[in-house]
Amino acid sequence: MKLSAEQLQKEWETLIDYINKHITGERKEHLLNFYNQYQERLILMPAAHKKEYHNAFPGGYIEHVNRVIRCSIKQYKLWKEEGADVESFTKEELIFSALNHDLGKMGDEENESYIPQTDKWRRDKLGEEYMHNKKIAFSSVPDRGLYLLQAHGIKYTFNEMIAIQTHDGLYDSANEKYLKSFMPETKPRTPLPFILHQADLMAARIEFEREWLPKFKKEDNLDAPNKSFTLGDNKKKSSKSKALGSIKSEGLKNIMDKL
Repeated sequence: MKLSAEQLQKEWETLIDYINKHITGERKEHLLNFYNQYQERLILMPAAHKKEYHNAFPGGYIEHVNRVIRCSIKQYKLWKEEGADVESFTKEELIFSALNHDLGKMGDEENESYIPQTDKWRRDKLGEEYMHNKKIAFSSVPDRGLYLLQAHGIKYTFNEMIAIQTHDGLYDSANEKYLKSFMPETKPRTPLPFILHQADLMAARIEFEREWLPKFKKEDNLDAPNKSFTLGDNKKKSSKSKALGSIKSEGLKNIMDKL
């Protein structure tokens, strides 16, 4: 998928509008300064390094983040309607967490995390449009994102920290200590982490479907099954079953069954 220059600009303006409308206090100014400082890099960032994941194209990151914010708001309403304790966190915490959940994919202050894949074979055969920048020391995406926020004077609440850390749910085994507890007192005290995870999962799935389902349908039409072959195969299996039924030796039956 490709986004036009107009679409890229619109996605960026939408993201900045979320900050202006939902983030308050001193950190609003710090957050705007941070995003404007890295505007060019953030606008062109992919959301993943290979097409098999989601939004692995220029602008894919911002489009994904905006979708996660929208899905988070919708999930919030659903959880509220079903009686969840949505009073245990604020609307600002919800938007802030969704806005910055994947910020660690940016890389560090000097280096991008994803750079264009130079290996043609990996691009063509593995669908890797990008590769990880070896100049950057390893860090998980949530940890790097939280580091970047605090390094630029952007404070976050305890609820926001846990939500950002665990937004991948149990797909990341590091989250088991928060999400796989069997003791009531060690479970999250707010549904915010679950709302953000479900919003992120929903957004990524939609982006996957948009990229891949049309291709699968096209392949299905090209490779329609041969009905006569299927029927013939079934008849062959039926004849084989009758033949096996007439054999009394269990050992011989086992040998014949493997043929």
